[in-house]
Amino acid sequence: MGTGRLYAAVAVGGFRRYATYRAATVAGVFTNTVFGLILVYTYLALWNEKPHLGGYDQAQATTYVWLGQALLSALAIGGGGVEDELMERIRTSDIAIDLYRPVDLQLWWLASDVGRASFQLLGRGVIPFTFGALLFPVALPSRPATWAAFLLAVVLAMVVGFGIRYLVALTAFWLLDGTGVTQMLLITGFFCSGMLLPLNLFPGVIGEIVRALPWSSLLQAPADVLLGHAVPWRTYLFQAGWAVVLLAAGRAVQSVATRRVVVQGG
Repeated sequence: MGTGRLYAAVAVGGFRRYATYRAATVAGVFTNTVFGLILVYTYLALWNEKPHLGGYDQAQATTYVWLGQALLSALAIGGGGVEDELMERIRTSDIAIDLYRPVDLQLWWLASDVGRASFQLLGRGVIPFTFGALLFPVALPSRPATWAAFLLAVVLAMVVGFGIRYLVALTAFWLLDGTGVTQMLLITGFFCSGMLLPLNLFPGVIGEIVRALPWSSLLQAPADVLLGHAVPWRTYLFQAGWAVVLLAAGRAVQSVATRRVVVQGG
């Protein structure tokens, strides 16, 4: 099997694997919908007091909420991607088996995570987004080109998100128990991605800093492409730049870990 076909098969396998968790998917759809309702009414109250806050009108703010719920699990913004399994394999020394395989470790897990993310986007993201669009006024583009540009931004967001979480997972080579790091990832991911509030609302230097961090590629960047608040090619350059930096950093840390760190128990 060719290299490209191999990683495509891994991605398809990741998609099918998560598709088997039907009860978890239904529960996730319900949870995302409930949290979407809580957030959207909070946003409506806020935008009633401050119209055009952050450059969004009320319909755009509502769209932003439901888009966040659609992408939350797909991009594993608060964690919950393949990094949990990878950290467990490092802790139990099963990672040694992975290192003996004639495949690239990073690309293998990236392909698996893309498969997972694709299912979560379709299985857990579409229904809450559609529900919100039917019940609340939203600002959705009519041009297919805008939707295509948005989907490309989401794909790049998947790669950036994986790059962040892969680095977090590799800390298990030294820490063994990654609970604390994953909790920090959850807090940072929610705050810096714009999941709680659009990053456009952050003032001054703080706003400039959070918009420059890689987490802004996850939600804020695709949302602004969809809402017409960003030039797509500039967004792609920003996301691709962070993807290259994070993947390169992950490969460097992986090299150090596999050469110099003795895997526990082996």
